[in-house]
Amino acid sequence: MPTRLPKPRVIVTRRLPGEIEARMMELFETRLNEDDYPFSKAELVAAVKEADILVPTVTDQLGPDVIGQAGPNLKLIASFGTGIDHIDLDAARARNLVVTNTPGVLTEDTADMTMALILAAPRRLAEGERLARSGQWKGWAPTFMLGHRIYGKRLGIIGMGRIGQAVARRARGFGLSIHYHNRTRVHPDIEAELEATYWPSLDQMLARMELITIHCPSTPATYHLLSSRRLKLLQKDAYIFNVARGGVIDEAELVRLLVNGDIAGAGLDVYEHEPAINQKLLKLDNVVLLPHMGSATIEGRLAMGEKVLINIQTFVDGHTPPDRVIEND
Repeated sequence: MPTRLPKPRVIVTRRLPGEIEARMMELFETRLNEDDYPFSKAELVAAVKEADILVPTVTDQLGPDVIGQAGPNLKLIASFGTGIDHIDLDAARARNLVVTNTPGVLTEDTADMTMALILAAPRRLAEGERLARSGQWKGWAPTFMLGHRIYGKRLGIIGMGRIGQAVARRARGFGLSIHYHNRTRVHPDIEAELEATYWPSLDQMLARMELITIHCPSTPATYHLLSSRRLKLLQKDAYIFNVARGGVIDEAELVRLLVNGDIAGAGLDVYEHEPAINQKLLKLDNVVLLPHMGSATIEGRLAMGEKVLINIQTFVDGHTPPDRVIEND
């Protein structure tokens, strides 16, 4: 168990909500990123050399080349975010570092955004909004801006954890038929509540759904889980939605299918090489594109910040942080 730190030096890599930063300044010797720019690799190395506690975000790449240069005082990486694929946990474990994250606070926000995309892409909402602003709209007509009804469609959920289940609850209210694929089947009570059908085979589910949404974590096992082969299984009238991680989809193949009209459309909040977005995607009207804002609510960010503060304070007090990903020896 770690010994109590007197007043640790905390380095925060990005701006956080004002209330969180103010509290952090009161509690710890804190250095903020006032200009809110992404740290370079050199700056991350300098931070791990200097800090007792580092507060990174999901865009800070903390690989062995960074963590391996950590100074002797670094004891905790209290990440501001749920995902941990940006931190090399083996390297952190080798340096005897505790790593924490902020799970469970973004479920409802991410599910809301997923449902928004599920509504927006088939009904051409983004395309219609652009037209309304352009001044080119000539008025209503019987065949104008026809989209697709979602009521009664089959929704295939990849990853039936907290977020997947929250999406399913919303989708039922819109009259969607709920189907899912998961590493393990969820409890029968959850299936009954959601009226969800389990598919052991992802391939078979993909071939039979009109709507597909992704809610699995980013791991080596899920990289390109939706491979070129699997994407080709989708129906021609299918839509795919991703608010998880861009690397889960073979983006080049997805773009090809969209450009050729081999699938109906997509709603994307994350990208394989973000912040870069494939230029071909930018030219497509059948795709709704968002700038990784699925969890971007004031309430969610404050809840994340509170978790970071609790994890740090608990650690400083000599106890095990509640949201530890790995614990030192």
